[in-house]
Amino acid sequence: MNPVAAEVLRLLTVRGETLAVAESLTGGLVAAEITAVPGASQAFRGSVTAYATGLKRDVLGVDGALLDARGAVDPQVAAQMAAGVRRVLGADWGIATTGVAGPEPQDGQPVGTVFVAVHGPGEDASRVPGGGKVTRLRLNGDRAEIRMESVRSVLALLLEELAGEQRENERAQDTEQNGGI
Repeated sequence: MNPVAAEVLRLLTVRGETLAVAESLTGGLVAAEITAVPGASQAFRGSVTAYATGLKRDVLGVDGALLDARGAVDPQVAAQMAAGVRRVLGADWGIATTGVAGPEPQDGQPVGTVFVAVHGPGEDASRVPGGGKVTRLRLNGDRAEIRMESVRSVLALLLEELAGEQRENERAQDTEQNGGI
């Protein structure tokens, strides 16, 4: 069991929030890591494996002009995938992976170029392009290694966002309990 996935699910469950996943190059591996955690159904809504570019547009609502201009391996595409899966599956949080696992370059991007994204409850999931946080990865290794590191990276990014939000909430509560000081 992946300890980061377990911690993500623990935090989501404590907060009463839900998660949806949009995957391209990882092909369902992120969802598999999440569902390997006992009790995942308390927070995990589901996933969309949008391997084909047309599915990113038609199912997740990624801007077709953006896909035509830049291809599927792009930070805005990742952000829109995360916002789109959040909207489509009715979740509080959406995460997404898109990139090139190899063996050949794609959309003018070299093998190992990956974008992972998180879109959370503070952002408007109906807005395109919806904000969120996107990280560009430049990964080395074979196809399997690139895919697994992408899984680790998107889960770590989500955990970072959840933990950061948790710290902000704790500071706000502490300030309120101390009379606004």
